[in-house]
Amino acid sequence: MRAFNQKLRAVDLQDSPFGKDFLRELSQRGLACQILNLRSSHFRKLNMAGKFMQIHTLNLDFSTSLTSFLEDCFTCMPNLICLSMCETRVANLWTTISALSKLSCLVELRFQKWLCNDSASPSASSGGNLEDQPDVGLPISCTDIGEQLTDIEEETYLNPGTDEAFRNLFSFNNIAINQPVQSMMEDSSDDSEVDFSSNWREFGYTDLLANFSSGWNRQVNLQNEVSSGASLNQKEESLTGSFGRHIADVPLKYIPRHASPICFEKHYREYMIASLPNLKVLDNLPVRKIDRERAAVTFSQYFEYLPYNRKHKESVVSILHKREIKETRSHIQSKNQKISYSHGNSQYFYTRSLGAAKVGSSAWPFLHSLSVSGCDLGDGSRSFRPRQFEYHPSLSSLMVFGTLDGEVVVVNHENGKVVRYVPSLGAMNSVLGLCWLKKYPSKLIAGSDNGSLKLYDIEHLPPTVTGRYLGAGSITFDDFDQLTSVHINSTDELFLASGYSKNVALYDINYGRRIQVFTDMHREHINVVKFSNHSPSIFATSSFDQDVKLWDLRLKPIRPCYTTSSSRGNVMVCFSPDDHYLLASAVDNEVRQLLAVDGRLHLSFDIKPTGSDQNYTRSYYMNGRDYIISGSCDEHVVRVCCAQTGRRLRDISLEGKGSGTSMYVQSLRGDPFRDFNMSILAAHMRPNSKYEIVKVNLLASCDNAKGYSKSQDSCPSNSMGG
Repeated sequence: MRAFNQKLRAVDLQDSPFGKDFLRELSQRGLACQILNLRSSHFRKLNMAGKFMQIHTLNLDFSTSLTSFLEDCFTCMPNLICLSMCETRVANLWTTISALSKLSCLVELRFQKWLCNDSASPSASSGGNLEDQPDVGLPISCTDIGEQLTDIEEETYLNPGTDEAFRNLFSFNNIAINQPVQSMMEDSSDDSEVDFSSNWREFGYTDLLANFSSGWNRQVNLQNEVSSGASLNQKEESLTGSFGRHIADVPLKYIPRHASPICFEKHYREYMIASLPNLKVLDNLPVRKIDRERAAVTFSQYFEYLPYNRKHKESVVSILHKREIKETRSHIQSKNQKISYSHGNSQYFYTRSLGAAKVGSSAWPFLHSLSVSGCDLGDGSRSFRPRQFEYHPSLSSLMVFGTLDGEVVVVNHENGKVVRYVPSLGAMNSVLGLCWLKKYPSKLIAGSDNGSLKLYDIEHLPPTVTGRYLGAGSITFDDFDQLTSVHINSTDELFLASGYSKNVALYDINYGRRIQVFTDMHREHINVVKFSNHSPSIFATSSFDQDVKLWDLRLKPIRPCYTTSSSRGNVMVCFSPDDHYLLASAVDNEVRQLLAVDGRLHLSFDIKPTGSDQNYTRSYYMNGRDYIISGSCDEHVVRVCCAQTGRRLRDISLEGKGSGTSMYVQSLRGDPFRDFNMSILAAHMRPNSKYEIVKVNLLASCDNAKGYSKSQDSCPSNSMGG
């Protein structure tokens, strides 16, 4: 290939048996071809770094290891025209668009293919002329978009019984287009960049497609729409029905095939069209003027381009320069002259503008695992298995986490050093409830699933695992069986405990005793209980009976102040920092914001359900009450949404090193001291893995991160605690 490099026009490496060294060397040095077929390749994270000076068509179909791109992946490919990535594992809208936006000449993009079903066409069904039918997009290929591009696909129905059908899905015509194009793929010492251990079934898309198709099949008998000549098996029919909601005006005569998971995202097509202004064909369907108009409306309704509704990207230097000019002008004005400060010129405006500029500078936030290991404890073999964590409310560097082994560890999360350590005492248990006292910053309450409840004073705890802990500085409270949640009121006088029962227990911190047990507060178990942040007697409960209730201790909680219901069981509830709102999270991404005063619905967040009854969702506030972060235990994504409009700002994808090691979200918290920072308690979707705390900084970019997770032991996903 090197010897004939300058003479090459089309290079077909689909299903190639070559190893990762071959692909890396090819990616680094490039080829002087115009068409490159890398179908079924083993790239996991695509990063072009070589010289592909003539390339105009790139095929990555069926690259089932491919999950993401590095930020500058396509930077040196200014003339790439056609790109196909059907049936990959690409799922993140934001990182995908950020990478594709470098392709100024891209006119045809495909993550799935819509094919025409001849039996449902107007001419076949009614004998009418296509011109007389409603204005709909027809599946087309590159040759139909008005330019002499490559016809990168034969429109053919696939026979599921033959491998040849899949091999013929993407066939190239050798048409020379002499435009210089350059591409790159970075050499990396991380073996996960090129992956030869892919197992498509590990990602679970068969089940996902089945969930999506079930609702469609209830409305449409797809069998009547598919011609007898198109040999589609039951699995393919399920795939066909699952995408009808994405393109409202595409009739059933067009059926989607070989979709990547990004196609399942709500408003996928509209987001793509709105974000790629030069795109003319998406998934074999033309992009019309009316499509762009609809996409613009949908984008503005459901997505936030930049934080705090900023419309245009600005550099940090530009914002600082404007602030300096404003301050200088204000300083030299006459003292007798009134200075009018609009909201746009307030200090908050500049702070938020700086945050928006940093978040908007990259779709790849900085993620890294909180590394707390035995080397920090004088025991090289020691490691922890976190199960719950909480930021300190007044000391920005401290965090406490409880482990699956019953340990309580106070750590400096800025440098990973252990500050205090409490070993597990007695039977094996998991710490599910943690809460810091506010007025006494050295004290915290920890509750375990075996019912034990203790108050610890970290000033009296040993600093390392080697220190002897004799119980000094701790208070033991009466047990609360099968505990899942604890929370302290705003005055540090009382705390509540809930668990796998319909009851809630009230404890007096000063006297170290249980005051009362409120019985039958819900019809099913109460997973989370939360005091308000400013009213010491007000608290909320969330239960799997689908209800969220607000209570007042002054009224001796016999009946709630109000009850509001979700359509599924509630996993958790929390107050906004100013107590203005309640944020309720129910199973499978049902997240609602309620007015705390009376429980009225303020906002319902538009997060797509997966169809799983075990997809336990948790949501918290970030940046005060400006944004919410939401994650679920069956998904590897954390969603960031505006708390005032519900518009989605960003999705953060969690991936481990290597194939099939996506991670699910067990819990998460916004950093109370740092805007656009959070921590996520995550675990691998594979056997023999354990939980880890992943820190996320949306203000910093890390497009060269190679994967931040470690090989860990298994801990099953469950619904317990917040």
